[in-house]
Amino acid sequence: MRLSLAAALAVASATFAGTAAAAPEAEHGSGRYPAIYEALPGLPDHVVYRPADLTRLGRERLPIYVWGNGGCSADATSSRNHLLEIASHGYLVIASGTIPGPAKPAAAPATPGALTVATKTGLLRDAIDWAQTENHRAGSPLAGHIATDRIAVSGWSCGGLQALATSQDPRVTTAVIMNSGFFPEGANPINGVASDKAMLAGLHGPVLYVLGGPTDIAAANGTDDFARITRVPAALVNIPVGHGGTYMQPHGGVGAEVVTAWLDWQLKGKSDGQAAFSGPQCRFCHDPRLTLARKNFN
Repeated sequence: MRLSLAAALAVASATFAGTAAAAPEAEHGSGRYPAIYEALPGLPDHVVYRPADLTRLGRERLPIYVWGNGGCSADATSSRNHLLEIASHGYLVIASGTIPGPAKPAAAPATPGALTVATKTGLLRDAIDWAQTENHRAGSPLAGHIATDRIAVSGWSCGGLQALATSQDPRVTTAVIMNSGFFPEGANPINGVASDKAMLAGLHGPVLYVLGGPTDIAAANGTDDFARITRVPAALVNIPVGHGGTYMQPHGGVGAEVVTAWLDWQLKGKSDGQAAFSGPQCRFCHDPRLTLARKNFN
């Protein structure tokens, strides 16, 4: 049975001084810095993913990657394999929501065909504010370890809409929109989340869309967004796995591989990240697991 978009969105839906959460299934990411996630007292309604051993960073600084959950849910661990993978490559990842208890089912839509969000869009901006302050807070283990001027906003499905709204913030360097895109005018079924194609004009940095191929119920929205972007570099990757993506596959699957390469290019200036997307022989141009479209690249 094919779910309505609103129904599918609904389905998608510790401290520094204490003990960080152990990553389930021994999933700590495949990067140089095995990662953990934790809830921090100074950052309510968020979960932080970071390299477990900050001393290993040396002079390297962690760019910021803020995340909106699928279904705009309050479960900040629902995409943990994806987020741990990115953190393990040297990023500070901050997801909206909390670490849920063992038997806390996702809330159903208030009315059939509608979704009321459990996390507000403003939480992504709060995460940026916190990271920029934390880098200078006396006594913080993260002090001096954060690249406060290199910021990506991202999210899955409903969380992707939150990322698009937050991308209007002038501090944002790049946006990564996953299994998402603005609804056509008048078609937004989600209470509490903005959806306006006019906001695409507010994008001021490179943007990556990662969609799930023809069976992804958000594919039409995301593809239309990509077609409307005219002023900034944009890439559109389709991984034919549907709306659910690869978030909870080991190490976040190919989706996390694509996102990490993009972040390495856009936030760290790494040549191998750029080579994954740029030029006629780019790595993802010839990857049988996905398709890639590009525009406004030099």
